[in-house]
Amino acid sequence: MRSYDALHGDIFSQQRHNKRITIVLMAVFFLFVILVGISIDIYRYGSLEVLSLPVATLFALGFASIQSFVSYYYGSNLVLRSLGAERLDFQNITHKKLHNVVTEMAIASGLPMPKVYILPDVSPNAFATGTDPANSVVGVTQGLLDTLNRDELSAVVAHEMGHIKSRDILLMTIVTVLLGTVSLMSDWAIRSWRYGGIRTRKGGKSAVHPLILLVIGAFVLLSPIISRIMAMAISRNREYQADALSAQFTRNPLALASALEKISSVSLPLRSAARGTAHLFISDPLKRRLDEKEGLAAELLSTHPPVERRIERLRRMGYMYEQELPDAVTVS
Repeated sequence: MRSYDALHGDIFSQQRHNKRITIVLMAVFFLFVILVGISIDIYRYGSLEVLSLPVATLFALGFASIQSFVSYYYGSNLVLRSLGAERLDFQNITHKKLHNVVTEMAIASGLPMPKVYILPDVSPNAFATGTDPANSVVGVTQGLLDTLNRDELSAVVAHEMGHIKSRDILLMTIVTVLLGTVSLMSDWAIRSWRYGGIRTRKGGKSAVHPLILLVIGAFVLLSPIISRIMAMAISRNREYQADALSAQFTRNPLALASALEKISSVSLPLRSAARGTAHLFISDPLKRRLDEKEGLAAELLSTHPPVERRIERLRRMGYMYEQELPDAVTVS
């Protein structure tokens, strides 16, 4: 009989691929932040002696960490309030169905039952938040309940459970720390250069050539854009990973593909959504054109992968599943 891995090889291979990409991107991001901090110190003082104590890096990293982790631990309630989320009304049959679906997907994913909320909005969408699996939240819009059938709803909820299982909220908080650190360092550097000038050091083994300082200066000025590109790449990769986990939990990748088609066909933005919460949703709630397009700009700056590409991957998983399924029930 074919093994479990052979039966679901494409699903699990996608998950392994996504994990590798995330690890590489995060490692590069950490190194990038350190490099930016060192570059600022070198440019500011015109000397390599500052490498013994990277002041800019340490100070900005500490400040951004405090700010981001305060938001992490208290952010769920703020997100729910800002979105106008409401508790389930068990007199509403669609709310009962949602509760049953979330219960099933919690069991399938091996996670504790999350808190479940409804957003009273006609735009179909869903989100997840929370500090850890034991304190997680899954929310869907009323429009999603009215638009999707049960299989599609299960797939969307499974996608959100995938984010919770992968601890993507924590991961994106760390990304926010790194992004904020680079932004702070770049801003401080520009203000310092504008009002205090550059302390160039002439002569000595540790002095840096002016042309090298010019290159470093340009690098620091561009660092906020580069860091945002890295952050968006990580965000898009986590959406692919949550899609693959949804396929694993439901054994029905085509259901999520169908759900994404329906969600993307509605052009109405989510009224209560903002840029700060857009990355939490399964599809861009602001309905920005950039997130629905392919090409260099979309690849670099959008929070979500193009829907067409996600659907294509899911259909490929569904095809692999259907091809392997007959052989999987054959006893050798």
